Amino acid sequence: MEEKYIEIIFETGSREMGEILIACLHDATEIEGFEESDGLVKAYIPATKYYETFFDRFPVPGNIKYTQSVIENKNWNAIWENEFEPVIIDNFVAVRADFHASVKNVEYEIIITPKMSFGTGHHATTGLMLESLREYNCAGKKVADFGTGTGVLAILAHKMKAAEILAIDYDDWSINNASENIEKNECGSIRLMKADHFPGEEKWDMILANINLHVILTNMQDFHRTLNNNGLLIISGILQEDKNKVESLAAGLLFFTDSIRQKNNWLCITFKKEAAA
Repeated sequence: MEEKYIEIIFETGSREMGEILIACLHDATEIEGFEESDGLVKAYIPATKYYETFFDRFPVPGNIKYTQSVIENKNWNAIWENEFEPVIIDNFVAVRADFHASVKNVEYEIIITPKMSFGTGHHATTGLMLESLREYNCAGKKVADFGTGTGVLAILAHKMKAAEILAIDYDDWSINNASENIEKNECGSIRLMKADHFPGEEKWDMILANINLHVILTNMQDFHRTLNNNGLLIISGILQEDKNKVESLAAGLLFFTDSIRQKNNWLCITFKKEAAA
């Protein structure tokens, strides 16, 4: 167990800028956790994994100032349990921890263990993905969830009667957490796969990808190749300023933009695969 951590405190000035910062640091596997509040983001890196050139690899956006210090190990689960609140999207779905009371008057209720994996529903991108699944019924469809995190999207697809579901992530922590949450929600038919790229062996009716811009662009061709004609690709983790870049690549692959959702500066785009002429 790590005994000491580097605590980095970023002065973001707003929650929106904090979300942008976290997106920029998404690929930094050295970071084991974030704490976010209005105007501040704290990141935690094991002291044994930190190096002086860290911010050369992961530049801080804008003029965000930060300080860093060495701290003793924290009880991460206790921190998350103290801060985690249920997420409720109208009467459609509620995402809560098992220590919360059951949420009434929703179609679907998802119980997750609030660990370090991305995807509690609190972040704008996860909320947008949940809202998209309300519009695009996945009942009877083959669904792949790329970058599954906590497994929340795969679990919702299961509860909505998807025929087959594959949940994919490259991170051991996420795979373990998703496995726990799948079992907790009695969704044992969901398959889990550890991979850092989208697999190309199967065909899908719907692909969900709540990840970052670089991973989306890198895997776009595989998304297209493995989707059935008229299949749906629902992606988030995209900032408003990257919209044209994503849509341009998608159009070249005969993806048609079916809908766009936005919250703060984040987008969730649904593409439909057109049949080749």
